[in-house]
Amino acid sequence: MSKHAYDESELKPGKMTKKQKQVLWGAIFLMATSSIGPGFLTQTSFFTDKFAASFAFAILVSIIIDIGAQLNIWRVLVVSKKRGQDVANMVLPGLGTFIAILIVLGGLAFNIGNVGGAGLGMNVLFGFSPEVGAIISAVLAIIVFSLKNSGKVMDFVALTLGIIMLVMVAVVMVTSSPPVMEAAKNSLFPGDYGAMLLPAITLIGGTVGGYITFAGGHRLLDAGIKGKENASFAGKAANLGVLTTGVMRVVLFLAILGVVAAGYGLSDDHPTASVFQYSLGGVGYKIFGVVLFSAAITSVIGAAYTSVSFMRSFHPVVEKYNNIFIIGFIVFSTLIFVLVGEPVKILVLVGSLNGLILPLTLGAILIASRKKKIVGDYHHPTWMIVFGVVAVLITVIAGYFSLQGITEIWTG
Repeated sequence: MSKHAYDESELKPGKMTKKQKQVLWGAIFLMATSSIGPGFLTQTSFFTDKFAASFAFAILVSIIIDIGAQLNIWRVLVVSKKRGQDVANMVLPGLGTFIAILIVLGGLAFNIGNVGGAGLGMNVLFGFSPEVGAIISAVLAIIVFSLKNSGKVMDFVALTLGIIMLVMVAVVMVTSSPPVMEAAKNSLFPGDYGAMLLPAITLIGGTVGGYITFAGGHRLLDAGIKGKENASFAGKAANLGVLTTGVMRVVLFLAILGVVAAGYGLSDDHPTASVFQYSLGGVGYKIFGVVLFSAAITSVIGAAYTSVSFMRSFHPVVEKYNNIFIIGFIVFSTLIFVLVGEPVKILVLVGSLNGLILPLTLGAILIASRKKKIVGDYHHPTWMIVFGVVAVLITVIAGYFSLQGITEIWTG
């Protein structure tokens, strides 16, 4: 049995057992905390500072599309009992391998930023250099995957740190006194709909793009949640995962909006840190350190776990020594950060580019949902397919137009 798996005899359809509840919340927070990394903090700060209350529209659009993507992907993976790359290969030979390569490379890019964010969090909290902090953080993540029950430990870490982040950011939000009604109005009627294309695709890329789309679904499979009898369970987990991420995004957005609306300018180097400092002074800066470290270390764990899960179909050796490959992924990401570094701007750009992968991965899943050789006699709800198709079309169109915005950010 995989080190990540629970005993399948304890996982039964119908009323949830204690073990199923643990798996449910583990998958939810693995997906959510994988999304809530340094890039999540940087993107939200960057776009709130630039677009103010209008950014609420991009957040709402991203949450709706996220639900459409995750709901389809998690259900189809669980029903098919196969990981994302294997499903895609059954849709079109070679497609899954191509997607796996893109996701592993994207996961590596994200993880370099995640390790760097964890190092910066350690710097804020304890005064270590970001490089030393990154190494310490990597060691902590490696310990998780060195333990016998690493799956349960991973679930516990994601759940605990996820709750800590949410509570601390909520405190900052209340303190900053944001214009909530203005934000609510702009969530439907922003000043410029066209200007919201880049922010929306960036948020989509950062929350369900690349490896993040499959983090929770692959976790359910490894925990033994499989078969059409667990389709509803997977759908519930997907919805709760997206909503958990959405709540964190909204709370952080409002915290930042309160500071921006008060006329304070955010730091170019560490915009999110500025928000915490303006709201709570020196204590706020330390709280920022806790939030940044928590966001980063959980994302290091989630990115490594999910990226390597896409490599498990490449060769039996990866399947057999899965945790060793995960540890190697973390070590490699850390070495690149320590030796090369990682500029803040990359975190916004990778999120945008990751969003461009979503139409390909979600498209393959939608096709798979209608193939009996993949899902058997399971009937995937038509409304979910329509929801998924809309998500694909929107991300394709938004992705095309966002390429110009990506170029502007990179050159500007």
